Amino acid sequence: MRLEFGDACALRVKHFIEEPAVAECLFGLRQFLSGSLARSHLEAMAAQASRLANQHQGSKSIDGTGHAAVSATYAVANALAGKALQAADYAAYAMVYGQGGYGAVADRQSFEPEFQWRVACLSSLAGGVSGT
Repeated sequence: MRLEFGDACALRVKHFIEEPAVAECLFGLRQFLSGSLARSHLEAMAAQASRLANQHQGSKSIDGTGHAAVSATYAVANALAGKALQAADYAAYAMVYGQGGYGAVADRQSFEPEFQWRVACLSSLAGGVSGT
């Protein structure tokens, strides 16, 4: 479920990914989840995604919206590493940066749609089981 949730989070911000190699890593995760990629290949892709995230040039955007690509790249890297919560956090940052730049990430309300999406996604992955 960790990998499935991380995958869902990374897919949510796929449109912010700038590097084709990062998109290929995300595709590899999807292949692993479908059973058509060995764990050893997944682990190699996770290492590659981590390197790519750490080498991202960052954003030259003055308003911060370009940071969405950086956050999306880290979301992919964490998704492949099985770090679902970190993938979700980076994906949320990517979405908020992409919608409003620096100012939006300082406002907790900007993240509310992302928190709601997480609950719905996790509920769906768990088969609709509710904690209430």
